[in-house]
Amino acid sequence: MSRYIRNRLIAAVPVFFGITLLIFLMLQTASGTIVDLRGEGAGAGAAERAALEAYLGLDAPLPVRYLRWLGGVLRGDLGTSYASGKPVRTMIAQRALPSLLLTGTGVLLSVAAALPLGVLAAWKPRSGWDRAASAVALVSFSVPGFFLSLAGIFVFSVTLGWLPAHGMYSGGGFSGLGDLLRHLLLPAGVVCAGGLGGLVKQTRAACLEVLGEDYIRTARAKGLGDRAVMVRHVLRGAGIPVLTTVLSHIPHIIGGSVVVERVFGWPGMGSLLFSAISSRDYPVVMGVAVVIALSVLGTNLLLDLAYALADPRVRCVEAEP
Repeated sequence: MSRYIRNRLIAAVPVFFGITLLIFLMLQTASGTIVDLRGEGAGAGAAERAALEAYLGLDAPLPVRYLRWLGGVLRGDLGTSYASGKPVRTMIAQRALPSLLLTGTGVLLSVAAALPLGVLAAWKPRSGWDRAASAVALVSFSVPGFFLSLAGIFVFSVTLGWLPAHGMYSGGGFSGLGDLLRHLLLPAGVVCAGGLGGLVKQTRAACLEVLGEDYIRTARAKGLGDRAVMVRHVLRGAGIPVLTTVLSHIPHIIGGSVVVERVFGWPGMGSLLFSAISSRDYPVVMGVAVVIALSVLGTNLLLDLAYALADPRVRCVEAEP
């Protein structure tokens, strides 16, 4: 098992460096930098622009800049924000908990809603549950997150006035768990809806595949009821593909929550990312990209470990020379 984990970690290293290099090159070669924004506002000449580039380290060749930044990342230093002058690590740490709260709540709601709906749809094909599962999947796949966010704001905030449409708290800070939950419910519901369709369809497909196995027909022939078949056999047999689906959808949910944070003004890393892009604050953009990349790679590692724990054949194949 330790060899399997080591191989998975080694395989993730070049992927991480490839992601960071690609994002760095895209940002550094994009039109418009922080120097251009400041130069336009102050009417700075060539000398002032050159001094600013030297101060920010933008006068060095591109490979040198990347190696400098990468060396800082390996030391735990994500750089300093061009706009605020604060350490990027500190800025991300302040936004990490709200993002984790929103994304984690959305994932839990998706799992809590998708698993029973997918199981019921497989248990009773062509029933009302099956049609409901298809309708949920259709809406989740076809409607973009920003539209669901705007629709939710219009219905529940503007029309009904039940839920707030912006921010994490009503005042300037924490004013009670109830107030936090009221602000969390609507954006977390949108995040949940974005990942619900895939979870429902994959859960239904996994359960249907197990229901077609010979041992299920044998259990029913022995007089075992449908409920007992689902609980004792189908859910156990479908556990691996369902777990795989849940873990594989977490990166998609994380990506969708970035847009949701921006629409609802949620003070997480998504809002920080949008603000940094608009102000050409590239160290902050790179820092957020590193955190998201590590989250995705960590999720994939958990997925590999879940496979290995659930199916010993995976470890045996990995151990072969």
